[in-house]
Amino acid sequence: MASAFLNSHSLILRSDSLKTPQQPKLHFSSFTIKASSSSSSASSASNSGANVSLTGNNIEPVPSKHRRPADENIRDEARRHNTTHSHRFSAKYVPFNADPSSDESYSLDEIIYRSQSGGLLDVQHDMNALKNYDGKYWRNLFDSRVGKTTWPYGSGVWSKKEWVLPEIDGDDIVSAFEGNSNLFWAERFGKQFLGMNDLWVKHCGNSHTGSFKDLGMTVLVSQVNRLRKMHKPVVGVGCASTGDTSAALSAYCAAAGIPSIVFLPANRISLAQLVQPIANGAFVLSIDTDFDGCMQLIREVTAELPIYLANSLNSLRLEGQKTAAIEILQQFDWQVPDWVIVPGGNLGNIYAFYKGFHMCKELGLVDRIPRLVCAQAANANPLYLNYKSGWGEFKAVKANTTFASAIQIGDPVSIDRAVYALKNSNGIVEEATEEELMDAMAQADSTGMFICPHTGVALTALIKLVKSGVIAPTDRTVVVSTAHGLKFTQAKIEYHSNEIKDMTCRFANPPVQVNADFGSVMDVLKKYLLSKNPKC
Repeated sequence: MASAFLNSHSLILRSDSLKTPQQPKLHFSSFTIKASSSSSSASSASNSGANVSLTGNNIEPVPSKHRRPADENIRDEARRHNTTHSHRFSAKYVPFNADPSSDESYSLDEIIYRSQSGGLLDVQHDMNALKNYDGKYWRNLFDSRVGKTTWPYGSGVWSKKEWVLPEIDGDDIVSAFEGNSNLFWAERFGKQFLGMNDLWVKHCGNSHTGSFKDLGMTVLVSQVNRLRKMHKPVVGVGCASTGDTSAALSAYCAAAGIPSIVFLPANRISLAQLVQPIANGAFVLSIDTDFDGCMQLIREVTAELPIYLANSLNSLRLEGQKTAAIEILQQFDWQVPDWVIVPGGNLGNIYAFYKGFHMCKELGLVDRIPRLVCAQAANANPLYLNYKSGWGEFKAVKANTTFASAIQIGDPVSIDRAVYALKNSNGIVEEATEEELMDAMAQADSTGMFICPHTGVALTALIKLVKSGVIAPTDRTVVVSTAHGLKFTQAKIEYHSNEIKDMTCRFANPPVQVNADFGSVMDVLKKYLLSKNPKC
């Protein structure tokens, strides 16, 4: 059945973007419109080489900005214009959530993953230097870079360079202009299933390799690129992965010409996830264990060999991932949503979102932060169990198989970070069973989305919190979609073919087998149309 379904249907992805309000009509007799680098119209005119000034009813040409010389690339152009001013700012590693009296710190150019006590590290920025500029300055600076090709600011991550890796040279940055992912107004899903009119889905999977991992990997691989140029002992970069991390690592390493090594749990990820690191030339080891076993092995290996560890234990990645939170605020014109719901596995991302929101508040861009929700699969739910115990002693679990394979993690590295983020944002943890997450994914897809199972976990959390009255129907809520649905077509096929054992698949939509004659086709179509239009 699954094979027939696959052969009979081709999937078309439509990227939806936000609708912009209708602009008021301009009366040329009353207005003078001049090209401005901060306006979308000016940007369009500049790109077409047809800048104009409208004065009265006359159209007057405005001198176009000269293109860069044909033998100059965008790195050369950035170097010539010296567009980087972040030398005023700095960052360093410090122990995560350290006592204020601690003076332990490390340069970002050191290869280190743990503090002296064995705890996590965090990237700490020189906030006093950043506070020399007010919130309006930072809002305007970040907004001015959106949609540009100026290196490296066309990236949603590097457009916030001063807050990410302020001291890295533009020549060392490895970027695919990741980020700037669309914030989708889930109008029909919100109204039909929840009675909500202000529900949004942040499609972080609409990125270079199809997941939010690109946001962190561009930072990590850029820093490795810098370290190798400094002749630091780094022969390659390695990670344990359930799929998306390996895809991002292998792509960015391939772009930089750096060897990548990937430890994957055998037979536990989708073919679409497996093929990405293979295609990008990574050295892939398929290991007969789960993610936690792969994670233990890569940590042991990187302790013995000069291979840079790329998992979220490495706090550099979180610096890139936090920019998704800043993007959300930008896309709401710097208005803060009430709730942000994030799927959680290794738990670095929930802290990254907290850090992004908190930096914006501390530096005066906004006056508050949203409440955070971390959503876990019930088959891999150690954070949820810890939350339900009142944040008692954390206990790792043996993660069971889940369709949300990227969060099938029972012993998360960033547990301390996640608990800190949730406690400081008045946050909540919720869980989703396999049937709940697959049904939520199918419901979302039926309203025009094409999401991953992990987003199904987050939507299930939303559904439960709305039904319990915790989230009000009028609350502005953002659900973070972490990966592209095209990576999980097999799971979708099995659901819509009713081939999942012990699952009802309530929203399955299998193809209808019809004889190849006009009468049979008409009978089927009439029955279908009447079911959709009973009043006709």
